[in-house]
Amino acid sequence: MIRIALLGPILLMAAACSTSPDVLPFEVMPIPASAETDGMPENGDRADDPAIWFNRAAPNKSLILGTNKETGLYVYNLEGDILQFLPVGRLNNVDLRENLAVGSNDEVNGLSWFTIDADTAIVTHLGDTPVAPSEPYGVCAGLIDGVFMASPTYKDGTVEIWAALNEGTEELRPILKRTLQLPGQLEGCVYHEPSARLFIGEEERGIWVLDLANPEAEPEAFDMIADGNGLVADVEGLAIWDRGEGSAYLVASAQAADRFVVYDLMTNTPIGIFTVKANAINMIDAVTHTDGLDISAHALPAYPKGLIIVQDDGNPASEQAQNFKLVDWAMVEKALEISTTNAR
Repeated sequence: MIRIALLGPILLMAAACSTSPDVLPFEVMPIPASAETDGMPENGDRADDPAIWFNRAAPNKSLILGTNKETGLYVYNLEGDILQFLPVGRLNNVDLRENLAVGSNDEVNGLSWFTIDADTAIVTHLGDTPVAPSEPYGVCAGLIDGVFMASPTYKDGTVEIWAALNEGTEELRPILKRTLQLPGQLEGCVYHEPSARLFIGEEERGIWVLDLANPEAEPEAFDMIADGNGLVADVEGLAIWDRGEGSAYLVASAQAADRFVVYDLMTNTPIGIFTVKANAINMIDAVTHTDGLDISAHALPAYPKGLIIVQDDGNPASEQAQNFKLVDWAMVEKALEISTTNAR
């Protein structure tokens, strides 16, 4: 039996590409990165997916977890310095809620579990849970009605829903609750707890949404590449900004176009597109070909409106010292002219 301590539930805020020019419903807004993490020590396709851990006791000591899809999990501070490395093998995606994190690990063909000590901010590998399908690809986590949920996604279109931790208990005992099937390869996904929805990215088609309040519900189309709102293949990372104040925004990586599409989750409509450009002052290169991303809506040092972190394919060139770029959410708000100051 593995035992951990949770801090309690929170509201968080996880078609082929055409070669012809896009006809987009929005102007693409360039936003500079504010900071970046250390690069991966090896060249090649290494960095994949980040997750942000908010340190309630000391926000300045919050952490960034980032996967190396060949070797394991890196842990960074908010300045982007490497603090830890956990050599757990081929870890592709990672997500967390409170002080429990989960990763999709090809090395063990399963889910790898990690705990973050609330006092020391040290990340520890708890163990692994085998899964039946081969090659767990993406993964996301959520707290639904006090239950820690984890959803691995697969290249054959399978998505699973695991219940890992019950409210009021410290036992980590993952149980597979449901398996669903979508047409094509999946990776990115994100839970939105306030609306009890799971968003899933199908790389060649678009974004699906599942109503978790209805155990019989099947995934429905949310926004497809064919809808022309800015998505292109591959549809990759998904993440949500939500402070529980009546506004919520989904951000999706449109990988082949080096851009991000933003949706208002109160109206379920796309509202803008942005890219992450170079920051010459801080000597940070532009972001290309983003795979995974994450968002924290918590007020952090230098990021009072929240933080979005995105994987960068090259630092500076493709597959060279891949890393993660940090973007101030306030800049996203300003560029897309959205307001999160008042509840809707």
